[in-house]
Amino acid sequence: MSEIIINDLVVPERLDSAEAAEFHAMVAIGNRQAELDAGIDDLAETAEELLPSWRDQTDRSQRGFIARRDGVIVGAAYLSTANDERATSGDMGVMVTPPHWGTGVEQALLDRVERTARELGRTSVQSWTLHPAASSERMLTPTTAWGRVATTGLSELLLTNGYVLEQVERNSVLPLDGPLTLAEESLSASVAFAGDDYRIVSWTLPTPAHLREGYADVISRMATDVPSGDLEIDEEVWDAARVVRHDQNIIAGGQLLSVAAVEHVPTGKLVAFNELVIGADHSGVTHQFGTLVVEEHRGKRLGTIVKCANLLRWREIAPDSPKISTFNAEENRAMLDINEAIGFVPASYAGGWQKKLG
Repeated sequence: MSEIIINDLVVPERLDSAEAAEFHAMVAIGNRQAELDAGIDDLAETAEELLPSWRDQTDRSQRGFIARRDGVIVGAAYLSTANDERATSGDMGVMVTPPHWGTGVEQALLDRVERTARELGRTSVQSWTLHPAASSERMLTPTTAWGRVATTGLSELLLTNGYVLEQVERNSVLPLDGPLTLAEESLSASVAFAGDDYRIVSWTLPTPAHLREGYADVISRMATDVPSGDLEIDEEVWDAARVVRHDQNIIAGGQLLSVAAVEHVPTGKLVAFNELVIGADHSGVTHQFGTLVVEEHRGKRLGTIVKCANLLRWREIAPDSPKISTFNAEENRAMLDINEAIGFVPASYAGGWQKKLG
């Protein structure tokens, strides 16, 4: 076959410009690969949603790579790294779909990403693969020993290149076409159990000024308080200014995001939160972004409170959305128990991979 040419992705200023063709192609290839690997079409993203975070690289640097053969785009990849000088890891993805998979494109892109990560001084890279809910003849078990995933072409590529499957996450969905009685009952019981030291605080982006520091604090705890197996997750600094940038990028991408949080009344600190987001098409799938109860306030049913409060709030915000999709680590039984109690069911799985770079 002819030579594979890989160039740096051109990040366009606008999506209606001629220079946006590569960005549109990367998004389309990624969506197609997600659909093929997961066996569902719930996980698609739009170029409009993604472009703002690629344009604003204040906190994280996004690098894209486009593979061509005979002038035709045949694959794409990305590498995302925190700009904090203490960061040592990178997040990456390789995206190639039939008929180009298996022709050397995926290996060439992976090599380019790893070389770039080394040049940036990263000591490890991580990647997430999608997998169907159905089992296959060959199943992979992570180092956590929680959960299993069926093999895919992408997981085989990572295995043969020295990556280790460190964690499995379950993708669960909750249909929104019926009554939310279970959520209502769970919320009422959990609020009574938590007591008067905790109260619900909710908002739709942009975050009110008086809540930005507290929101930043609980987001920053995602790196330390969420189960991650042996994945080397870099801690990142969040403050009010970063929350403003975060909110601006979400809104600029045409997305609508609702936050339900719990405030610890004696200290005035936010100690739990849940985020639900939907794109410009409010009849599309809703996605959960972050959910967290900080470690020192667990055991009070605050996870149930933020999930159910936001779910019930969401019915008023996006009544035409057919379902909510969320990911949780298989070892995170506390969150999976909450999901199952209010009606979430498995839809697909994800594998978290890591490679130490020599």
